Amino acid sequence: MIVRLSDVHGLAKLALAVVLTASSVPQAKAQETSGQSIERRVNELLGQMTLEEKVGQLNLVSHGPPLRWEDISEGKAGALLNFNSAQDVARAQSLARQSRLKIPPLFGLDVLHGFRTQFPLPLGEAAAFSPRVSRLASEWAAKEAAYVGVNWTFAPMADLSRDSRWGRIVEGFGEDPYLGSVLTAARVEGFRQGGLAASTKHFAGYGAPQGGRDYDTTYIPRAEMYDTYLPPFRAAVEAGSASFMAAFNALNGEPSTANPWLLTDVLRRQWGFDGFVTSDWVGIGELINHGIAADGAEAARKAILAGVDMDMMGLLYIKHLPDEVRAGRVPESVIDESVRRVLRTKFRMGLFDRPDIDPSRLDTAFPSPESRQVAREVARETFVLLQNRGDVLPVPASARSIAVVGPLADAPHDQMGPHAARGHKEDSITVLEGIRRRAQGTGITVRNAPACDLFCRDTSGLQAALDAAKQSDVVIAVFGEPQELSGEAASRAHLELNGKQIEVLEELAKTGKPIALVLLGGRPQVLGSVGERIPAILMAWYPGTEAGPAVADVLFGDVSPSGKLPVTWPRATGQLPLYYNRLPTGRPTKPENRFTLQYIDESITPLYPFGWGLSYTQFSYSDAAMTHNQLDQGGVLEVAVSVRNTGAREGQEVVQLYTRDPVASRSLPLRELKAFEKVTLKPGETKRVTLRVPVESLGFHLDDGTYLVEAGTIEAFVGGSSLAEKVGQAEVMKTFRIPPMERRASASTSVAQ
Repeated sequence: MIVRLSDVHGLAKLALAVVLTASSVPQAKAQETSGQSIERRVNELLGQMTLEEKVGQLNLVSHGPPLRWEDISEGKAGALLNFNSAQDVARAQSLARQSRLKIPPLFGLDVLHGFRTQFPLPLGEAAAFSPRVSRLASEWAAKEAAYVGVNWTFAPMADLSRDSRWGRIVEGFGEDPYLGSVLTAARVEGFRQGGLAASTKHFAGYGAPQGGRDYDTTYIPRAEMYDTYLPPFRAAVEAGSASFMAAFNALNGEPSTANPWLLTDVLRRQWGFDGFVTSDWVGIGELINHGIAADGAEAARKAILAGVDMDMMGLLYIKHLPDEVRAGRVPESVIDESVRRVLRTKFRMGLFDRPDIDPSRLDTAFPSPESRQVAREVARETFVLLQNRGDVLPVPASARSIAVVGPLADAPHDQMGPHAARGHKEDSITVLEGIRRRAQGTGITVRNAPACDLFCRDTSGLQAALDAAKQSDVVIAVFGEPQELSGEAASRAHLELNGKQIEVLEELAKTGKPIALVLLGGRPQVLGSVGERIPAILMAWYPGTEAGPAVADVLFGDVSPSGKLPVTWPRATGQLPLYYNRLPTGRPTKPENRFTLQYIDESITPLYPFGWGLSYTQFSYSDAAMTHNQLDQGGVLEVAVSVRNTGAREGQEVVQLYTRDPVASRSLPLRELKAFEKVTLKPGETKRVTLRVPVESLGFHLDDGTYLVEAGTIEAFVGGSSLAEKVGQAEVMKTFRIPPMERRASASTSVAQ
């Protein structure tokens, strides 16, 4: 079948318009009237339902066993996942219309960083420090998925993580709560604009497992939860996330899937969320393994009473809840409220009024030329130039030959990273191919020798790689983590470059040739001697479908790198967890004093700090000024600074504002990111950047969720990384408190002139 590109985009725009209208959370008066209409329709439908039909709406089943297609027509499946073809979606929709009440199902899929066209993994995307980029990538991913009938994504992942051993750090935004809040909100908005309702996950604390071990327990004090781990989730609520997913982990001994403090007290009462919560895969059944339920019936009872509305792949609600209600152990009013949340979401999404998907649609309509171009543009904004001694990059115009070495240079599957939805390796343009295309017509010879196998265990090809390097003017080495070593269930105890990569790179360095290392992977990796031996290192994450053209754009200097690290990069695995916004200690590090904060066998500092990233040009900061030296409640901390491009190339700089409260009633972080702005500067150009932070964002939480801003000094730091220089201070004039159920001032803003 042939699908015209114009048809694809026209249909996508139509679907987008419908979803934008139907899925908006009511705010204005006219929307409140719409909201009242939805509530009336929900209650009318709920009043017609049997107990079994109600529980059916709370059952989320995956494509394939144990799903029975007749479950759909019998009203026993309110939501379906892993339906990723229009044919299957249309079949399920037809069966739903045969059910007694004709309630449309949700069709969920893990659309994290693309559907058919793959964009950079979320951690890499976070390195762009750009909500515009995050919104754009999510919108395109959603448009492709919605085209074949998917209407719900299990994303974004709002889990903050300070420990790179955890494999799922690749799915999030890194270590900072403010950056995470901004990007989580942008992703929710982008998904909605593209046609998908978001299910923000994993609520909550999943990113801080002991030892970095996926699924392990977490211990986080409640005040720390409010300050550090919960802000991105609250941002998702305010951005209109349709649903949330409960986390696998136990939090302070209480599994998230049966945690009323998280799911009811915080999410619903304090934040006012009125959508629904789903479990993760068999998460309710795992309450037995957690040791808080003796059997499936008790697990189902504890989960529903805690606030989990939907059972993903456990089949425990559908099996046990009717009997639990009839036995009086679960009030039917609890079931009603969960069903009400699910139906409310479906009405808001417009599912009752939307026609069934056209079964002739195929995902082969993508990647389109437009989606490829967007993927390329997004990817090159995410690359972080970690070091560039001797200006090895960009590849000099005088170079006549390039040796491309390393197993990941030509790895179309691995460059997509984990959770690639419907991504096909055949769609991928590899780094090797991208370099070859860029070199065409310029008289540059490109030689390729992988040096070792994918996991770099077999180095029988090393000599061929060394020969290629010796015969070339420049060496581009592409190494890092194969896709299998990253993502869910891919926690690592050793973060060194796997296999014999370090040995291979050391041998390449001995050739004396200029070497640029392009790292692919889902987290910082311990570089060891490589950081000293290889002059130029570019972190490219998992760049996605357009990896090759995007990497080539940066390597050849067509675009200057502008990414900044969203995580602190360790020197050794033993430094983890490692993060910039740590608390002060009574014994700050003094190199000459053993009895201060330090290691006896490693530096206390990271290899590269949070917010770090170089460019092919240079930027200077000057004339920083604080507009107000005295701050009242409702006021704004405002810092203006002049940023100048002092180099010979155009470039982008992420201007970052950090604050510190040096004397408070409890220890507070040494620095906290509060605002940032990405600006583009031509050579010699200067822009005045103004960064603003509401005073109501300069405090901290108490254990009950109260937000406290104390009178006293606030220090401000501005620069291109978390090493930013102090530029001044201001005084908060009066202490004030904001109760948990009250919203604080809107997020920080910035202006560039």
